[in-house]
Amino acid sequence: MTRSNPTRAAVAALVAGALLSTGACGLGGAGNGKEAQRTGRVAGEITFRTLQLKPAFTGYVQAVIDAFEKEHPGVQVTWEDVPGDGYNEKLVADAQAGALPDVINLSTDSFQLLGDRGLLADVAKLDGDSAREYVPGAWEQFKLPGKGDSVYAYPWYVTPEILTYNRELFERSGLDPAAPPTSVEQFFDYAEQIAARSAGRYSAFMADPKGRLPGDWQKMGVPLLSPRKDRFTFDTGKAVEWVERMKDLYAKGAMPRESLLTSDDINQLYGSGKLVFGPGSPGFVKDIKQNAPQVYAKTHVAGAITGRLGHIGIYAQSLGIRKDTEHPDAAAEFAKWVTNGPNQVEFSRRATIYPSNAQGLADPFFSDRGDGDDAETVARAVGAEQLRTAALDANTPVQWTNQVGDAVVREVQKAILGEQDARTAVKKAEDAANRLLVDADAART
Repeated sequence: MTRSNPTRAAVAALVAGALLSTGACGLGGAGNGKEAQRTGRVAGEITFRTLQLKPAFTGYVQAVIDAFEKEHPGVQVTWEDVPGDGYNEKLVADAQAGALPDVINLSTDSFQLLGDRGLLADVAKLDGDSAREYVPGAWEQFKLPGKGDSVYAYPWYVTPEILTYNRELFERSGLDPAAPPTSVEQFFDYAEQIAARSAGRYSAFMADPKGRLPGDWQKMGVPLLSPRKDRFTFDTGKAVEWVERMKDLYAKGAMPRESLLTSDDINQLYGSGKLVFGPGSPGFVKDIKQNAPQVYAKTHVAGAITGRLGHIGIYAQSLGIRKDTEHPDAAAEFAKWVTNGPNQVEFSRRATIYPSNAQGLADPFFSDRGDGDDAETVARAVGAEQLRTAALDANTPVQWTNQVGDAVVREVQKAILGEQDARTAVKKAEDAANRLLVDADAART
């Protein structure tokens, strides 16, 4: 259920500072350039920037570029790969200098950083027929509030949320491994039973409020934003109920005590048999297979907890087009080439990722469950199956920045520790989040 992702965590840690520096340096005015229009001529020299793909994927990416240049001899692609550390700060600096690349690899956070400030081309306008080539949930992810049907990036590779758990500890706790939880409320019920049966020998899940929110609230039907998406509205009875359950479960030992305030190594805890539920990432299953084979043999995989709205969470990388690129045809065709079905399938065979391209996701590689006993193989099939129905995806709205998440978690942690009541915590969290929303709007104008 937890949407923790190492790459996301690394980039997310950077974005708050980047957003602050963005506002302070007047990046809000950088998006006033004229939007490029297609001419029908696929030619020119374009720059393609990726995020930390060298050296592991140098051969793959270069082969994709070479094949494109062969298909379009009038185009020359210059590839630059940038380390994860400082990626968003570099984007900000390049935007200020008018030096953004033509095609840009964007994480969720960096998409927000550039898209929200009008620095990305509307690819639905440049290349509207491409929409049907992608999984609907992934294509929809790159719309922006108040921008109608415009889409500001091509979906690239994605990672869906799944559920992983230790079958043996499930059974010891009196739970049926064939009946994993399907709602947040049921997940909490299971956790309470696990805490009661384990007598402190193992825990149910990591507290990690920042990793759980706002996903848990979305799955419980909590409205995060007003219909106009101009203010947070999560101060509801359901959100208060979530805080109260977390407090109760924490007191009963359902979570490692230190996991409320610090980021413990969940892989190490799960791999040592001290945790029932692992991270909700397919990549985690591969890590456990390599590093803790005994626990891997006991690991089961199921579809992510979807809650009453049937939502899952996905984490997506994308390719944005610089709004004022001099070569919109070449940039758009190249981004579409990189994200086409065959290229994404080949990429997915080299890393634990999934195609956002519908044709690529239909490849038999993603439906093969093997004999049903190998968790990594099952995880790949389960994740792909969920992506095919990700139209109701519940990704974090762009308004829920890292700063908002930090402000909310600070109040929630106090309540879980008993330092304030749950209702007060949710009210103070919403007030703080709305203040940040107002500040962010002011910084953009």
